[in-house]
Amino acid sequence: MTHVNSRQKITIKDVARKADCGIATASRVLNRSGPTSAEARRRVEEAARELGFSFSAIGRALQSSRSMTIGCLVPSLANPVFAEAVQGVQEALSKTGYQLLIASSNYDGESDCAAIATLLDKGVEGLVLTMVAPERSAALDRVRARGIPLSLMFHDPIDGLPTAHVDNFEAAREVARRFADLGHRRTAFLALRFSSSDRSRNRYTGFCDACRACGLPDPALIELSEAEANTPELLATLLGKLDGLTAIFASNDFLAIAVQKAVRLRGKKVPQDLSVVGFDGIEIGRLLDVPLATIETAPDAIGRQAAQTLLDLIQGKDCAQQPPLPFNFRAGATLAPPRPEFRDDDQGATWPPSVHSLETDLKQG
Repeated sequence: MTHVNSRQKITIKDVARKADCGIATASRVLNRSGPTSAEARRRVEEAARELGFSFSAIGRALQSSRSMTIGCLVPSLANPVFAEAVQGVQEALSKTGYQLLIASSNYDGESDCAAIATLLDKGVEGLVLTMVAPERSAALDRVRARGIPLSLMFHDPIDGLPTAHVDNFEAAREVARRFADLGHRRTAFLALRFSSSDRSRNRYTGFCDACRACGLPDPALIELSEAEANTPELLATLLGKLDGLTAIFASNDFLAIAVQKAVRLRGKKVPQDLSVVGFDGIEIGRLLDVPLATIETAPDAIGRQAAQTLLDLIQGKDCAQQPPLPFNFRAGATLAPPRPEFRDDDQGATWPPSVHSLETDLKQG
């Protein structure tokens, strides 16, 4: 029988001795870092439980030269989409001995760089990132130069950078087809920080592509700041400038919900006066008085896939780019045919209107 002084710190040697195996075998089991037999795994895990050797002790007892930490950077934790993705990352890392350090950039490129620098200073062994512009990030270049494994979330594929994502282009095409099938012609794409989000830009490109394929005019492009998106009165004024608009595709569900409130402020109704479709499928969209039509994704699955890819890279495995994860169009109740008077709008004002002139009008108004 193995005896361990309860006053002493339990080490990997104690676990290996009790499990009657080598230290390397105990390390592989507890750190899930290599193949072992089912019997050896059972003995090691049982010994660890009996001795009270927790996974949080692995970094101290096993990997004195390693931090056993993973850095995770997202644009916002206020948006449930990113919070769910972080939860997925955490789930994939559970029982691996790795701890997660989380940072948020508020959709700011300089904050991206600062956060990555801080995570590197903490000695993280890998990074899971959602960034403003990974394709031109100097901070990301430094990460790669140092040979630190990294995996992206939500971004469309970039050469040499594995990413967990949905096909933003094709998902947006589905929205355009839904609009066209119901008879909408004057549409708009509403974006938050359009210039700094590749996801938003790819959704707009796919939306435009399918509008043209369906014989619709190009959608109006409207970009808002966070402050503008959080000011329903301003958004209501903007919508009033878009004469004849019958359908809006918002680049995320938060924006789509803001549009619904702005429409109410104008004394109008969704979807009778304006159809609205979002993107992401956050749960609160189901709970609205008028449930939101949206592209439904699985952020937790995106987080799990990104984390698993990173773990594989840390272990030296070759990781090919995975295919996009599935999306689903959730019908909701905010999408309906346009009013009859808007079904034939070939005459009248040019569509799409100039977004620049709209912004100028708002500033002068």
